[in-house]
Amino acid sequence: MPPDQLPALTPDACALLDEFTVCLPATAGGQHNHAPSIQMLHRLLAYTGADEPIPERTVRELAGLGPKIPLHRMVFFLHERGLLEPDHDRITATSPSLARLDTDRTDARHHQAIEDKLRRLPDAMADQMRTWVAVRRGQGRRPHPPADFTRIRRDLHVVLPVLSGWSRDGLDLREITAAHVTSALAARQGHQARGVHHVLLSVFRALKQERAVFSNPLAGFSLTTPVRLPEPLPSDRLRGLLDRIDSAMGRLAVGLVAVHAIKVTDAARLPLTALDLSHATLRLQLRGQPHTVHLDTLTRHLLDDYLQTRRQQWPVSPNPHLLLTTHSAHHPALPPVSYCALRRAFDQTGITPRQMWSDRVLDEARHTADPVHLVHLFGINPGTAVRYVHAAHPDKALPAIR
Repeated sequence: MPPDQLPALTPDACALLDEFTVCLPATAGGQHNHAPSIQMLHRLLAYTGADEPIPERTVRELAGLGPKIPLHRMVFFLHERGLLEPDHDRITATSPSLARLDTDRTDARHHQAIEDKLRRLPDAMADQMRTWVAVRRGQGRRPHPPADFTRIRRDLHVVLPVLSGWSRDGLDLREITAAHVTSALAARQGHQARGVHHVLLSVFRALKQERAVFSNPLAGFSLTTPVRLPEPLPSDRLRGLLDRIDSAMGRLAVGLVAVHAIKVTDAARLPLTALDLSHATLRLQLRGQPHTVHLDTLTRHLLDDYLQTRRQQWPVSPNPHLLLTTHSAHHPALPPVSYCALRRAFDQTGITPRQMWSDRVLDEARHTADPVHLVHLFGINPGTAVRYVHAAHPDKALPAIR
């Protein structure tokens, strides 16, 4: 694949790829002889990112899709940097003693990667987070089975931006109050807010247990306590959205959200069999229940454009999902398209998927005071439907639905 057709990488992934290129041994053909290995790592990092360890099975399965490439340098390179999650079944089958040695080395690399992240924090906060890591590893005052290092690294990656913000304000974790936590969560939405809340809860419980903080600011704190009513987007921001998007898949994804209020995660999981072209419908499973979407003229045009592109680019893809990318079309695991791949289209519009979904539901609620209509039209929870009708018609007092 020509270099200019390879997918874009994050800055961290670019730096890692450059480091790998420099580490390759010199050959008579120069870097040209290593081009397949470099492109292989490029595609791998574009699919997985460079923030967390990559399963060894994913590396080997992805390599099996193309021409035979020697993987030992790439695997060793990722392994040495704590970015490979070894296939322990394969190692154990080869040698149990080697498996134990490999586990010890892997844990040491994970520990070093955690230390590298903690060094970005002031000493006091870094020491507090080391206490949290020790508790997660079962080394606290109340011993328990240790958490996996991979999970600890992921949790640290989730909460590190919040910790960095607090440290820039001159705070350490003993000075954090419920107001600080509320402010940090208010700046995030959905799964991101829940992830930060979950990790902060773990951090402060561990520190309180180890008597490293005076109080737990999350005691009695509920993420669902503040009820935020949806607010409509200005109509001028909704004009010309599709003209800003440079891919047929992106335009279809935005159309499904903006017109039919299909959430991005649900759109990503849509199987090709969900589409019924003869009746112009999509069949989904929402909240465990079947839901049928009747496609309008605009969405049908977007769908036709995308299906034509799909047939041209991936005519024999085994992936059963409707939406495909270069990475998912022939991936051995046949995964749905990633959230990040769809989010790019929304970034081009300047509106988040959540905002667009909320605006569509709220716009429909303005035309009706019946939450049952919203439930049937969008397949949403009855309580959510009542909340949107309340926002659209604050003068109408509707009973809460549990």
